[in-house]
Amino acid sequence: MKTPSSLDQLIAALRVLPGVGPKSAQRMAYHLLQRNQAGAAALAQALADALTRLKMCARCNTFTEEAVCELCADPARDDRQLCVVEMPTDLLRMEQTVAFKGRYFILMGRLSPLDGIGPADIHFDKLLDRAGDGLVEEVILATNFTVEGEATAHYLAESLRAKGVSVTRIARGLPSGGELEHVDSSTLAQAFLERRNL
Repeated sequence: MKTPSSLDQLIAALRVLPGVGPKSAQRMAYHLLQRNQAGAAALAQALADALTRLKMCARCNTFTEEAVCELCADPARDDRQLCVVEMPTDLLRMEQTVAFKGRYFILMGRLSPLDGIGPADIHFDKLLDRAGDGLVEEVILATNFTVEGEATAHYLAESLRAKGVSVTRIARGLPSGGELEHVDSSTLAQAFLERRNL
């Protein structure tokens, strides 16, 4: 028996979500249609509203309904520090620490030549303009510690230093409350390299 084309379209649409394969998408589609049609309608409406109302902040690239997001509009933030992260979720995580009071710039990705993602795809020119605005004294690179994240940080650091901008990188090492026996050797080695005086 062939499934209706609208059902196939729904399953295919659900597959665009990260980590959702064909079987998971099929289960979700049937669940929404059989057990939670009100939830499906709310999901469809929320997605339509988000696509219509959200845009990228003119200063930092995060999603906002205004021209400039709430963080960029906050006069209490420190204009001298600019923290560069890969995605809006990384910004949210940084804000949860309550450790950083400067400004942000979201790349909306990371360099990945194998996937065809180059400097233009991560708003590189916009970052250079922002870092060179005369207010920024330090750019803090907080990209992920993946191969692509490290390559992105290296590329950005070299380019920003060539423009005379001071660049730092967030440290990595042992997690707070972590025990040495449960830490991988790469993280432990990095913790030794980034040790500090007490």
